[in-house]
Amino acid sequence: MLNGRYFNRDLSWIDFNHRVLEEGLRGELAPLERFRFLSIVSSNFDEFFMVRVAAVKRALRSGGNKPDPSGLSPAEQLKKISEKVRFIISRQYACLLDEIFPALAQGGLELLRPDSYTRPLKDYLESFFMTQIYPVLTPLRIEGDEPLPSIDSFSMNVAFLLVQENSGLNGPAGEYIAMIQIPPGMNRIIWLPEERAAEKNRRGLAERPAQDIPAQSGRNAAARWALLDDLLSVWGGRFFPGLQVKETMLFKVNRDADFSVDEQRDEDFIEAMEEVLESREKSRAVRMVYSPGSPRLRDELARRLSLDQDDLYGMEGPLNLGNLLDLANAPDFDHLREKPRRIYPSPAFSGDEPVWDRINRGDVMIRLPYQSFDPVIRFFQEAAADPQVLSIKTALYRTSGNSPVVRALEEAALNGKHVTALVELKARFDEERNISWANRLEKAGVIVVYGLARLKVHAKIALVVRRENDRIKRYIHLSTGNYNDKTARLYEDIGLFTCREDIAFDAGLLFNMITGYSAVQPMRKLVIAPTGLKRRLLELIERETKRSGQEYPGKIMAKVNALVDTDIIGALYQASQAGVKVLLNVRGICALVPGAPGLSENIRVVSIIDRYLEHSRLFYFANGGAEEVYLSSADWMPRNLDRRIELMFPVLQDDIRLRLRDSLELYFRDNCQARILGSDGAWTRLSPAPGEAPFRIQEYLLAQAAAECPETARTEFVVRRSPPSP
Repeated sequence: MLNGRYFNRDLSWIDFNHRVLEEGLRGELAPLERFRFLSIVSSNFDEFFMVRVAAVKRALRSGGNKPDPSGLSPAEQLKKISEKVRFIISRQYACLLDEIFPALAQGGLELLRPDSYTRPLKDYLESFFMTQIYPVLTPLRIEGDEPLPSIDSFSMNVAFLLVQENSGLNGPAGEYIAMIQIPPGMNRIIWLPEERAAEKNRRGLAERPAQDIPAQSGRNAAARWALLDDLLSVWGGRFFPGLQVKETMLFKVNRDADFSVDEQRDEDFIEAMEEVLESREKSRAVRMVYSPGSPRLRDELARRLSLDQDDLYGMEGPLNLGNLLDLANAPDFDHLREKPRRIYPSPAFSGDEPVWDRINRGDVMIRLPYQSFDPVIRFFQEAAADPQVLSIKTALYRTSGNSPVVRALEEAALNGKHVTALVELKARFDEERNISWANRLEKAGVIVVYGLARLKVHAKIALVVRRENDRIKRYIHLSTGNYNDKTARLYEDIGLFTCREDIAFDAGLLFNMITGYSAVQPMRKLVIAPTGLKRRLLELIERETKRSGQEYPGKIMAKVNALVDTDIIGALYQASQAGVKVLLNVRGICALVPGAPGLSENIRVVSIIDRYLEHSRLFYFANGGAEEVYLSSADWMPRNLDRRIELMFPVLQDDIRLRLRDSLELYFRDNCQARILGSDGAWTRLSPAPGEAPFRIQEYLLAQAAAECPETARTEFVVRRSPPSP
C-alpha cells in the first residue's frame, strides 16, 4: 500500500496463499491434510504465474510504467512478487521435508529417496524402470541454439548433461544436453513392495504389462513409495548408451496462458479455441521451477527460455506437489487424514415426490457441501425423463469429467426435448474439457451455444419449462457455484430453486439475450453484468449511506472471493465515513484498506480458510429496516462486473432471507479459522478471547445440516439413478 487507499491485488493474492500455507503449517492437523494444503499452494502458484505474472511482464515489455491503483509500477510489482513467493516456498518446503514427510513415515506412509534404496529395492526399481518406464518415454536432444522441444506448462521434465568421451553417432567428443518429458498421465507415485517381496516382484515385472501393475501394487499397512522423478534421475542414463550422465535436473516451465480467442470467428469458434490451447504450449516462458544440483543445466535452460535469475525458483523437495495430491487420498491411511465430514440430504427433497411439487410449495435453498448436490442432479434428471417437460436451458461454465448433468442433458435431447446448453469455452484451463462436452451434447441433439463475443458467461442458471394443466410453468435453479458434482463436495456454495413468475420471466429474457439478438432488456428481479450489476451495487451502497441514521444505523455485510473494483471500494469508503457499519468476508484478494482513520474506520475485513473452499457470494443491506439479501455468481472485480455475464438475484422468501442474514453475521464471529486484515496489510489469525467459547462457522453449518435431518446422514451423495414415476 503506497497511496493509502488500495492494496496491490497480486500481492494480496499471494497473501491469500500464505494463509492457505499457514493451514498446512499447523502441527495439530493430520499429516495428509497438511500435505493437501501445501499442494494447493503449489497449484495456485502455477496458475498465478501463467496468468497474473505473465500479464505484468507483458506490461513491462510494452514499455508501460503506469502504476496500478496501489501505486506500484510493473517492475516494482515483479520485485515484490518474487520476494513474497520465495518466502512462501521456503516455508512450504521446510514444512514438507522437516515435518510432513517424517510424520507420514512415522504413520506408515514413507517416501524413499535414492540415498535410502536398499539393494533389493534398488534391483526392483531398476527392473521396474526398464520394463514399465523406459519403453514409454522418449529422449530428446537439445542441439546448439536450435529451438527447445515443445515444453508445456503442465509437464514435468528431466534434463541431462551428458559427456561423450570419443566421437560417435552423436558427433565429436564433448558435452551434450538432452531432456525427457514425463507425460501428465503417468503416475509419479510408485508403490513399493515389502523388502522380502522385492526380489520376487522384480523377477515377475518383465512378464507383466504396465497396466497390470496398479498404483496399489505392494501397498500394505506400512506402505512405502518412490518418485518416478527419482527413478529418471538414477537410471535415465539408460536412454543414452555410450554417454556418461554428468548432471541431472528436474524442471517445469510456466508459460503465458493469458490468451484471448479470436471472437470474430463465429463459424469455427471451436477451432479458434483449440488454436489458443496450442498457442499456450509455445508461448513465452514466465517461470522455471527446478531441482538443485546443476547450475549449468539451470543457466542453459534459462538462457534458451529467455528467463532472468528472478524467474528461476529452486525447490529443495519434489516439484509439482499438485500432481501428488493422490497421496492425500491413499486408502488404508485414515489415521493420517482428518475425519471425513458427512454430507447430509436436503430435508426439502425427500422420498419420491417430484422436485416440481416441492418447488411449487415455495423456494428451496441448498447449502453445499453441507447438504447434498443430489437435488440439482435430480432437477436435471427428472426434467430429462418427465414427459411434461418441454425444454431445458442451462449455462455450463465448469463441470466434472463424467458429469451427471451433462448426461441428463443428453438424455433429455434424445427424449425429444428442446435442450439448449451454453457451454463457456473460455473458462480458463477447462477449455479442452468444455470442447469435449460441446461435441458430446451436439451429437445428442442439444443446441450448443458458445457464449458471447468478448464476454465470458459466468452466470449459474438453469431453466426448465413444463406443461401443467394446459399452461406453461417455468422452474429455475440459480447458484453461486458451478454445476460440478465433484467440487460440490469441497466448495461452499448456495443454490436456490424457485418457480416465481417474475424470476422465471427474467430467466427467459436472459437466455434469449445470450443465444439470439436482443437489446438489453429491463429485468424485474435478476440483475445482470456487465449491463447493470455494478450500477445496482453502487446504488445499494449509496442508498445505505443515505439512509443510515441513529434510529436505523446503516449496515452492509458481504461475502465475496475477491474485492478489487475501485468504484465499489470507493463507495464502501464513503459508506464508512457516513457511519455505515461494513462487514466484509473476503476469502482471497482484497484491495480495500480497512480501519484507516478518516477513510475506513467502520470497515472490518475477515477471511476464512478452512477445510471447505469458501465460494459463495452473499450480500446484505439493512435498508432502514426493510432488509435485503442477494446471492450472486460475481465477485467484486472489474472482470466480473465489466467483462462477464454474471447474475445477482434477490432472496425473496422470508425464512430463507433471515437464515442467510443470520449465517452471514456468524461468519464474523468465527474465532478459530478467521483472520482479520489490518490497515497495514497484515492478516492476523483470530483466537477465542479469555472466557470466550470457540466458534468455527464451517462446523456450525455442518451441525445445522445434521440437526435438520440427523437420521439420514450420509457420507456420499444420494443420487437418484432414475426419476420417480410421474
